[in-house]
Amino acid sequence: MPAPLCLLLLPRALERFILRDQAEDLLGADGVQAVEPGRVPYGAYARLPDAVARRVAREQARRLVAALDGRPRVVVIFHPLQLPVAEAVMERTGAELWYGRWDRYERAHDATPARRARLEALHVRAAERSALTFAVSTELQRLERLAGREAALVPLAADRFPAPDPTGTVVAVSLGHLGHRVDWALLRGVAEAMGDDLVLLLVGAAHPEELQGDVDFAACVARPQFVWLGERSDAEAARLIACADVGIVPFRVEPFNDAGLPYRILKYARLGRRTVSPPLAGVRTWARAVDEADGPAAFAAALRAQAGRRTAPDLDLRAWALAQTAAAQDEPLWARLEELGVARRP
Repeated sequence: MPAPLCLLLLPRALERFILRDQAEDLLGADGVQAVEPGRVPYGAYARLPDAVARRVAREQARRLVAALDGRPRVVVIFHPLQLPVAEAVMERTGAELWYGRWDRYERAHDATPARRARLEALHVRAAERSALTFAVSTELQRLERLAGREAALVPLAADRFPAPDPTGTVVAVSLGHLGHRVDWALLRGVAEAMGDDLVLLLVGAAHPEELQGDVDFAACVARPQFVWLGERSDAEAARLIACADVGIVPFRVEPFNDAGLPYRILKYARLGRRTVSPPLAGVRTWARAVDEADGPAAFAAALRAQAGRRTAPDLDLRAWALAQTAAAQDEPLWARLEELGVARRP
């Protein structure tokens, strides 16, 4: 005797299905099988006259059932447009219908009035024929009861969504150049040392053309802790810094980088965030705002020391940074201009 089956008629490929976690849970049983969309997409049934839709659905169901190693006892649909195929399978096999309700499909904002009417009719037919309707929200459940029908509450699951422990997470931000100046080996080592405890927001244009064959850069691109945000306006960048605990200067220790003063240090400090930097001579100009760290282990430790700053910014550091105005920094220049009689400070 053929084995009884539960067929999940998926409205799209499993990896793109919104209820993938729950579908995969059910698919752990031998008797549950997934059927991905066939040659005729389900959307086509909204455009076909009912008689034509039934004829096309019967042919699709014939091919589907013929390919099974067992006999369907349950057919599960997740959208009313799947009903014609499900009904055709039911006609051939005597299976019962289950109807998954995870949205108000018949009220779709992008549907024409005619399409909404078609979806409404299919929804009512599916709900009336369903032996088990399950809804993701109490409101969808209430609407079914209001229509005189019962629905089981089966909310969403997110088993596959990553859930790194937020209590140990440090959010760092890098603002600016993401090319040959960056010590990608250092960042790779820091990410490996910290694992899921690190989130690094990379704000700025990436320059992969400068890094052909750089295995450390490639490894950083592949790591989920690195969030590549591209170029952002100053207003956006400031708010992204506000989302972080600490800023970084991830430059290579080399003569080109050693003497400069990275602008980002002051920008981080204006939001009350310290900077972690490799031992570069230039950054010591703003030693008040910088923690130097030599190597991945020390860098990781310095980042961990700033955990929680995103909700407790260093207000003394912020006050110091806000005092570093153009007028204050230009004092030696104004003094000489006045001495020469060229100009006086406005």
